[in-house]
Amino acid sequence: MSSYDEMDAFDGASLSARAMAARPQPYLDGLNPAQREAVEKLDGPVLMLAGAGTGKTRALTARIVHLLMTGSARPNEILAVTFTNKAAREMKKRVGQMLGQQIEGMPWLGTFHAICVKLLRRHAELVGLKSNFTILDTDDQLRLLKQLVAADGIDDKRWPARQLASIIDGWKNRALTPDKVPASDAGAYNHRGVALYAQYQRRLIELNATDFGDLLLHMVTIFQTHPDVLEQYQRWFRYILVDEYQDTNVAQYLWLRLLAGGHKNICCVGDDDQSIYGWRGAEVGNILRFEKDFPGAHVVRLEQNYRSTPHILAAASGVIEGNEGRLGKTLFTDLTEGEKVRLIGHWDGEEEARWIGEEVEAAQRGTRGMKPFGLDQMAILVRASHQMRAFEDRFLTIGLPYRVIGGPRFYERMEIRDAMAYFRITVSPDDDLAFERIVNTPKRGLGDKARQTIQRVARENGISLLEGARLVVETRAIGGKGGAALAQLVEGIDRWGQMTKGRLISVSETDDVIDEGPVKLEYCHPDVSHVELAEIILDESGYTAHWQNDKTPEAPGRLENLKELINQLHNFENLQGFLEHVSLIMDNETDDGGEKVSIMTLHAAKGLEFPVVFLPGWEDGLFPSQRSMDESGMKGLEEERRLAYVGITRAEELCTISFAANRRVFGQWQSSMPSRFIDELPETHVEVLTPPGLYGGGYGAAAPTSNLHNAAAEANVYNSPGWRRLQARSQDRPVSQPRESKNTVIDMSAVSSFTMGERVFHQKFGYGAIQGIEGDKLEIAFEKAGVKKVVAKFVTGCDDIPF
Repeated sequence: MSSYDEMDAFDGASLSARAMAARPQPYLDGLNPAQREAVEKLDGPVLMLAGAGTGKTRALTARIVHLLMTGSARPNEILAVTFTNKAAREMKKRVGQMLGQQIEGMPWLGTFHAICVKLLRRHAELVGLKSNFTILDTDDQLRLLKQLVAADGIDDKRWPARQLASIIDGWKNRALTPDKVPASDAGAYNHRGVALYAQYQRRLIELNATDFGDLLLHMVTIFQTHPDVLEQYQRWFRYILVDEYQDTNVAQYLWLRLLAGGHKNICCVGDDDQSIYGWRGAEVGNILRFEKDFPGAHVVRLEQNYRSTPHILAAASGVIEGNEGRLGKTLFTDLTEGEKVRLIGHWDGEEEARWIGEEVEAAQRGTRGMKPFGLDQMAILVRASHQMRAFEDRFLTIGLPYRVIGGPRFYERMEIRDAMAYFRITVSPDDDLAFERIVNTPKRGLGDKARQTIQRVARENGISLLEGARLVVETRAIGGKGGAALAQLVEGIDRWGQMTKGRLISVSETDDVIDEGPVKLEYCHPDVSHVELAEIILDESGYTAHWQNDKTPEAPGRLENLKELINQLHNFENLQGFLEHVSLIMDNETDDGGEKVSIMTLHAAKGLEFPVVFLPGWEDGLFPSQRSMDESGMKGLEEERRLAYVGITRAEELCTISFAANRRVFGQWQSSMPSRFIDELPETHVEVLTPPGLYGGGYGAAAPTSNLHNAAAEANVYNSPGWRRLQARSQDRPVSQPRESKNTVIDMSAVSSFTMGERVFHQKFGYGAIQGIEGDKLEIAFEKAGVKKVVAKFVTGCDDIPF
């Protein structure tokens, strides 16, 4: 290719252009033919359709270097747009490495928002702002919206300002100013959304401020209403490069189309099969219609994968082919065949976590036929953050170091800490730290002054904050709504605490657990279980409703985490035991800076890669997400399928997909069908595993091979005696023995049908091994609950129950 032929008019410097084009081009070395084509095709619209692991970042940065080295453009004539600051820094670093020197003078390489800030400060007056405008953060934005909502006489509890903020952000992502919001959205926010949006925008102008959505919206508005300004930048930006084009929203898409209307030298890099951010405004249609938007566009498919083995690529391709809305490409690799994708089913979520923990340890040691891998080389990718809890608990129990990427660990999440504080103050009323955390969470109208009053009263009387609050209520030191809300909170804590004490009953009223010592004859029996009490606390405190009313994208995940927290309580006898468990495991966790297994959501994993990847929870309703399908129909299902594709292609050497036949949902065991995506895996590239003792030992061995779903699930799971027993147990129906008895009588002369060391299952305490037999009384070492003594008829042998 002759760069001079393309750019001989560049500044009229034909000799210098020829000399620059004749220089060595080491940055092209090692590029495959498709990558080189994408780099060298400089003029006109180009779509670099880059599959997972095909070296798109290298091709993109090589294209920037090629523009500079051939003299096609000066550094300030290149607009290179990314989605994150990290990606921008990485791109600038790679360009410098390819050039052999630190890159300078590329002011237009950055994120959409960073570039738009620079542009908007130059032309702020065109939208009624000054060049020194302020960019509001989320807290300031919410504070301003709350003022507008209050002034409009709207009940903030029924219509939270956070919900309005989310609606407005969605409109800005679609490049809709208040006057352009369609009639179909007129009912938003109790039919007041559009009017409040207009008030909000006027107030921002008065404050000489913008929010992040305005940065793009204002620039789109300026380009649409001031052709002279648009023409200036169309001339200025001779070449435009866009990374992760499949993730662009409507505003970003319009901004790019307007700028590319001049030279039309726009190169968009992306993968329609990895568009997984529809929930935050991304439009996969932007990349699908690229050739229609830019007639004559040149499409280059990067299909040679440098990351994964052929089996992994084939599995990912088999799944994604189920999508109709895609441009299509076929990934291939020169790597060796490697291991097949492993597929395994488990009895329940806890068993899934236990098995994966053992596999991680085996991979670390290089046993079970695996070569050794470091912990940093392994990742567990989940569909929903609440799935992390089972793995965190298991890893903490066995001392396996881990890190949570993209968010805090389960017990460190804000909503979990809030809930735990409510539980702590219920069990220990003197816990001042817990009281401080929950006294105004959710909001009760108790500002700094009110809380200082409570602290002063408590300090002057030498009592706890809860007792100080009680005294404040009695003396009415705090009035108004705040005082009434505080009285309600104190009353609630008293009531919840009483519920933990319950009533004194005799042993004849107990269930199947046999206690030792004096308490054999009588003990305190709570009127409600500790699980029910936890739900009551979160409901009556208003904390659950707080997140139910929150309309931000994070709220559903926080509610799921709270449900998972409640589910975890089933493994303990009372709230106190649970709180002690969490305190101990978190206290034992230290960050020594060593290697750790990574746990993250599939969304957080995009752009990352690991030699060993575990993909748990492939069950319909969980993955694909039922909520996503309910809200978006076929569009949602296709995005979920793209998410499955992203998950599989994170793996370099070993990929394991797993599902559980049973999960606890809302405190009840519920059966789950394997994900429909499992059926889409090509059988020749999948190995169905048989864990020891699972499903009677016949998992996949004798099943028909025509369908992975049938082979791995129906034939050996859903028709098994253990499965039928689980279905009955999940609905709290007796199978062959009664679940509980009001009058337990121990028969010391009975001969037990169980043997020492036998593995058994108990509805309340889970799995365990018998270590003592006395008549029909068994001493069992349970995996989760420790050693318990129970009556034999309340446990089930595991001969036909998978575990």
